[in-house]
Amino acid sequence: MKKRIAGLGLAVILALSSALVGCSSQSSSTPSQPSAPAGSTNPSAENNGEKVLTIASGNDIVSFDIHDHNNTSTEAVHVNMFDYLVRKDAQQKVQPLLATEWETVDDTTWRFKLREGVTFHNGDEFTAEDVKFTLERVATDNKLLEYGNYKQIKEVKIIDPHTIEIITFEPEPVLLNRLSRLGSGILPSKYIKEQGWEEFLKNPVGTGPYKLKEWKRDDRLVLEKNDAYFGEKPKWDKVVFRSIPEDATRVAELLTGGVDIAVNIPPSDLKRVKDNNGTDTKQGPTQRVMQLTLRLTPGTVTENPKVREAIDLAIDKKAIVDNILSGGGVPTRTRVTPGNFGTNLDLYGNTLYDPEKAKQLLAEAGYPNGLELNMSATSGRYLKDKETAELMQAMLAEVGINAKLEFLEWSKFNDRYKAKTFNEIFMIAYGNSMFDGSLAFDRLTTERAKGESDYSNPELDKLLSDAGQNMNAEEREKQYKRAQEIIAEERPHIYLFQMNANYGVSDRISFEPRLDEMLFADEITLK
Repeated sequence: MKKRIAGLGLAVILALSSALVGCSSQSSSTPSQPSAPAGSTNPSAENNGEKVLTIASGNDIVSFDIHDHNNTSTEAVHVNMFDYLVRKDAQQKVQPLLATEWETVDDTTWRFKLREGVTFHNGDEFTAEDVKFTLERVATDNKLLEYGNYKQIKEVKIIDPHTIEIITFEPEPVLLNRLSRLGSGILPSKYIKEQGWEEFLKNPVGTGPYKLKEWKRDDRLVLEKNDAYFGEKPKWDKVVFRSIPEDATRVAELLTGGVDIAVNIPPSDLKRVKDNNGTDTKQGPTQRVMQLTLRLTPGTVTENPKVREAIDLAIDKKAIVDNILSGGGVPTRTRVTPGNFGTNLDLYGNTLYDPEKAKQLLAEAGYPNGLELNMSATSGRYLKDKETAELMQAMLAEVGINAKLEFLEWSKFNDRYKAKTFNEIFMIAYGNSMFDGSLAFDRLTTERAKGESDYSNPELDKLLSDAGQNMNAEEREKQYKRAQEIIAEERPHIYLFQMNANYGVSDRISFEPRLDEMLFADEITLK
């Protein structure tokens, strides 16, 4: 089938892609009154007086190690269990949480007053020791995936049991952004020191409004309300996060009342969900950008900049958005999209596509008869990720690039991602929980790219280092815009499109998507 597609014109390929997406939708939409799939959990049938919220995602969480994942959907679960010092509200404004007030002492010192009377789910008191343990762990262990976003912290100094000072190596313009995102959930230091990490990972505790009741990997994670929560009382007795990779099954569960919210509804199913009695749709923009990460390791074909440019020019990003996502995205040449500090608008809403020039570049690079490479992608983790990768494979074949496509389930993909064992290309989508340009370059410094893309550019390293400690917002913005120009030109990452989020929602639920894609259970209510 793939060879046959590769031999067809692009117009035919796109027509086939649209038809295949449509067929997928059709097969899942055939029953006018679908029955509940095996293993479904009907909230209304289960509640017996309990208020139960059930959310279906395409994948399970990665881990309970809050410092060792870069995964937005994992964090969307964690935020209900682990509290940050400060939290962004639905409008992305920073609000007090475990810290009640804060001030800058000097250019490299921030003082925080901690909330008193807070306990972890196991009864341990929350103190300054927990903040020091949490932040110094991620700031000093370079094996952790979130290390790059916290290594700016030099020390957490305990002033008294409920006052700390965070001391940074250099002036830190976005410290509050860091402390209100992935990697900043406060951990129970006493519990972990006494029981060890293995025990914590099996039986995690935080200070959040919900605590772990049950986790069946790749099936469901059940939280129950924390009656001792210091804030407003939790709105739900239980919150169930179900892992349902297959789009058709996830949609069927929503239509039959098995779940209250289903994420990543395929565009072709939106009308059916909206027209169904008892369900509706919610859509909104995200900060997430689908991209290709290319390996520049010596000896790889993608080491050659002309090959990387040819790959970029061979892929029609707008056609992917139009045909696979039904228009639910925006082509982009930058990961710093509008809403993030430092965005370069010249690169947003902008795309390159020139298959004839791509062929010419391949010839100039020494591959007049084409080349082979390996590309890895997820299946079910992101909206239409499999279909997107397959269409790109066909587009690359049109210019003579035979991409051997490898699909991995999210857990296996994540293992390879952490081990940095992908070959020439892997496809992934990143959000920007910091809402700042700095996060978009996290994996592009020489230090962080080692073993993954092996990209290294001293000019970029200096720009990012300077911007990371520049308290002059105007200068800092210019530095990030220049950094985006360098990446667009050298292509260690090729950005494809900014993604919209599609949710299916039961009519019994009030739910508004957040720009950061977090799923705070207590922002979701019964009507």
